[in-house]
Amino acid sequence: MKGLKQKFQERVYVSQVPESYGKPPPGLRRQMFDIIFEADTPAGRRFDIALVFAILLSILVVVLDSVPGLHREYGDILNVLEWSFTTLFSLEYLARVICVQRPWRYISGFYGVIDLLAVLPTYFSLLVPGSSYLLDIRILRLLRVFRIFKLTLYIEEYTRLGEALSASRRKIMVFLSVVLMAILILGTVMYVVEGPENGYTSIPVAMYWATVTMTTVGYGDITPHTHLGKAIASFMMLLGWGILAVPTGIVTAELSARRGDRRSGPARTGPARPAAVPRFCAQCGSGGHEAGSRFCKDCGAQL
Repeated sequence: MKGLKQKFQERVYVSQVPESYGKPPPGLRRQMFDIIFEADTPAGRRFDIALVFAILLSILVVVLDSVPGLHREYGDILNVLEWSFTTLFSLEYLARVICVQRPWRYISGFYGVIDLLAVLPTYFSLLVPGSSYLLDIRILRLLRVFRIFKLTLYIEEYTRLGEALSASRRKIMVFLSVVLMAILILGTVMYVVEGPENGYTSIPVAMYWATVTMTTVGYGDITPHTHLGKAIASFMMLLGWGILAVPTGIVTAELSARRGDRRSGPARTGPARPAAVPRFCAQCGSGGHEAGSRFCKDCGAQL
């Protein structure tokens, strides 16, 4: 198990550096690349943390600007702040494009598209009023927090959960089909029992009430008035408790089975491989060195 964790740490760390973008040769572009894309150097870590705070502040500005009272009183200040953040993110986007060897891979990639969408709405607001509120898409860029704060080990748990959901998809689909059948049947029964005079104006409306009741949400916008309708509603509320527990049990059983398979796997022989510890060069700031390296792969200085 320890060897599997070490192997995962090595794989995760290598994936942190966007090698597909292409590292530029030593020089100014290489220094920019190390600061912007590599979070295992002091400068890169400071840059990414500052970027996250800037994203959070820019989203706060957009949210506050949507409040009518604040917009009337502080609209000019908020507008200046928003354009300041937009200028900052625009320069950051251009810097990312400039410092990579294959800029098109970054531009057409996931993070490149998100970075571009983070600045376009402000420019669009000059042509289409109101489009600036699309700036909330910047929150997607906070996915980088997993790299900044070294939380990538949790990705292993996300992977296990995804595998469990994928393996249980047929059981979950069967379960959902049974729930939909129950909602259709009980909703139709309530439409017949209560009728339009009590708010159940159609079968779809009754199915909406059945969904809300069975999931134990209970908005209260539609309620039964007859004794039979109340009895059916009580039965559906009790049924909802059991329904909520079924998918949880399915996924939990699959997770337990997969955990057991991992533990009962073939035993590892030989000494454990040393964990790949992220290292950076104090001389040039370059990161991404392999475990056990004694000298910098870029400048040759001793690590």
